Formats: sequence, C-alpha cells, structure tokens
Amino acid sequence: MKLETIEARRSPIHGMGVFALKRIPRGTQVIEYKGKRVKWDPNREKKNGHTELFHVTHTHVLNPRWQGNIARYINHSCAPNCEAVQEGEQIFIYAIRDIQPGEELFYSYGLVLGRRFTRDDVHRYLCRCGSAKCRGAMLSIPPSRRAQVKRWARQFAQS
Repeated sequence: MKLETIEARRSPIHGMGVFALKRIPRGTQVIEYKGKRVKWDPNREKKNGHTELFHVTHTHVLNPRWQGNIARYINHSCAPNCEAVQEGEQIFIYAIRDIQPGEELFYSYGLVLGRRFTRDDVHRYLCRCGSAKCRGAMLSIPPSRRAQVKRWARQFAQS
C-alpha cells in the first residue's frame, strides 16, 4: 500500500493518528511497522511505557524512534479495524475490515508486561478508544480480570 493511501495527523483519540485517504479493502497490507531493531530493556521502559515498541524476538524490539515510519502513530482501539501481524522479524499492519476515507486506523495493542499487571499499570495504559467494547486498558487482559480493570478504568476517568 502506498503512503498516498494513509497520512498521519492529529487524532481525537490520542496525540497523532493515522487516517485513510482512500478506501482500504479488507485484507490489504496497509503498511510495514518500521524501526531500528534494538535489545529490549525492561527497566528503561518501566518509566516511559512501551506502546510504540514491537517485540520481534524474546530479546529484541523494533523501536520506531529510530528508522521508523508513520505506522508508529496508529492508535489502539478495543474495536480495531486493523491488526498487526508478525512475519519473521517484520511487523505488517493489515486491514481486518473495509476502511473508508477519513477513517482513523486502529489495532489492539494487547500489551503484555511479563508479569501480573497492577492498578498503576492500568492507569499508565488507560484506553481512550471510546468503543462500546472498550476493555479499559491497552493491556492484554485475561477474562478473569476484565471486570476489575473496567472498574479501575472508570475510577481513573472520574478523577
């Protein structure tokens, strides 16, 4: 897919977003998620969060701050219209339904912290998607903890 099909601009959801300029049919490879392959440093990322890093191996991530592209601006949604697919050590973003011109692109981040997440983690990774299917956080949430996370997310939204 050529970049004439998508552009990055301000998002009503959060910061920057990526928007369709033309219709994108379901199943289309929209863009490759690019970044420099670097060693994963969990201690450094505990402070900053890691929503733009993609794990490509157990020890390495793609960091789009270096050698990245506009794919880094695709926001999270609990009701996404795209998905990220790993092919070897590359990440591609595919449309999972038809996307209309002007529509913002989203995929579910499903962040995994490598440990049991806490209330503070939910606050750090609070979801702003506004979807009726919103699970409250950009984390991968097991069914047994969904009600708890939604409760925490409501509390954070009210404060």
